[in-house]
Amino acid sequence: MKKNYFLLLLVASIFSLVSCNKTDEETVTNPFDVTSESNNNERNKIVVISDLHLGNDLSYSENVKHLKRLEQFLNEVRSSATIKELVIGGDMLDEWYIPTRTDTYGGGSQADFVRKTVAANQEIFNVLNGIIKDGKIKLTYIPGNHDMGFTPQNINIAMPGVNQARDAGDKFGVGSYHPDGYPQIAIEHGHRYDFFCAITPGANESEAPGATLPPGYFFARIAANSFTDPTTPEAATKVPAATLNNPADAEQNSKYIYYTLWKKVMEEVIYVKDNFSDPIIKTNVGHFTKTYSINDILPQNSPTDDKIRMNLYNDLFTQANWDAREKYNNVTVMTDIDKAIVGSLKTEFIDEQANVQYFRNPTSNVRIVVFGHTHMPMIKSYTNLNGKSCLYANSGTWEDQKTHDKNAMIEQDTLKMNFVMISPVKPDKKKLQVALYQYRYGKHLLKDIKELDL
Repeated sequence: MKKNYFLLLLVASIFSLVSCNKTDEETVTNPFDVTSESNNNERNKIVVISDLHLGNDLSYSENVKHLKRLEQFLNEVRSSATIKELVIGGDMLDEWYIPTRTDTYGGGSQADFVRKTVAANQEIFNVLNGIIKDGKIKLTYIPGNHDMGFTPQNINIAMPGVNQARDAGDKFGVGSYHPDGYPQIAIEHGHRYDFFCAITPGANESEAPGATLPPGYFFARIAANSFTDPTTPEAATKVPAATLNNPADAEQNSKYIYYTLWKKVMEEVIYVKDNFSDPIIKTNVGHFTKTYSINDILPQNSPTDDKIRMNLYNDLFTQANWDAREKYNNVTVMTDIDKAIVGSLKTEFIDEQANVQYFRNPTSNVRIVVFGHTHMPMIKSYTNLNGKSCLYANSGTWEDQKTHDKNAMIEQDTLKMNFVMISPVKPDKKKLQVALYQYRYGKHLLKDIKELDL
């Protein structure tokens, strides 16, 4: 999840959103070419999708059953006469969800990994690169956490000429995008606010100098095992107990909160049958070169002083460190570390950052924000400090529905596959409509729709 970051992705259940403006969901004809007084034979619609999770190997990829539908959706976008931009809001490629014993690059390079991912999802990239070559629709890619490690050059291998929205400087794993002509709209993945998923510089210099991958990376690797090689809750390995011996120590308290989240997810959501002491997490990615055990990541009481410690990420748990990490991720408004740790599991915290970082931020003029990351599609209304209406939308996901039961029958055609469409409703483009859909192969389910005057 979750989701992770991966915490929130794993615990996200099927989300049935009831429209605030409509009493019933309704199926509509393909909305991409619905005309209105604002169209005037002009391309003016912005479509946002995210969390495609295209995998390197379809034997364990998070997106297999939805690939054909995704191809159909992208072809509908490509053939539209009214779409101006298609924005992919992060987690398009997936360098995280890989079983622990699998060598991510297989002895090759990141560029080789990208080429293999393209080959495994060739039909999808054929359409995306067709959109770029057509030159009629601007295609923009924003990095998410599952693809934060990919360099701009390697993304260009997959989609030559794609517009890449990345923050300035060397922080290529995060970005925010303002569509052409709309500085009041901000689209980003949302992982920069997530304790488990924000870029993490200098966290493990003794183990992996230069590594910036956050704890969520290891969560994703362990989670991939639990779904590709499942066990039962009864047979799963239990998380060792950790005790908070000094609640007055803020750092120890934060580490204990972190521990409780690991324990909750590993005993209630992802069931692991490995011995936690066995070195099973093969890295060879992002400056990590060792093979780690689950116990290297889990917080435990030290035998020397009984304090909660961990081999990896031990120094992350002070407010000052979290503030510095947020600044590195270009976060404007600092948040409380404990709320951020818990917020990695409770997705409301991530979604609320649209309000905290944009609408309630006196330095921001953004009125519409779109995130992905939580996999929970929605539209929410807010009011900014000037009393003006604002809208937050989450574009959901296209990953398959996970299940531990390999025999479970799940109708994938009715799950997930969400997208957001922003379009003007008047020729002067001062009034925008934000709509949330679920893809239904030619006719799409309208989940929510709201309007806003800029």
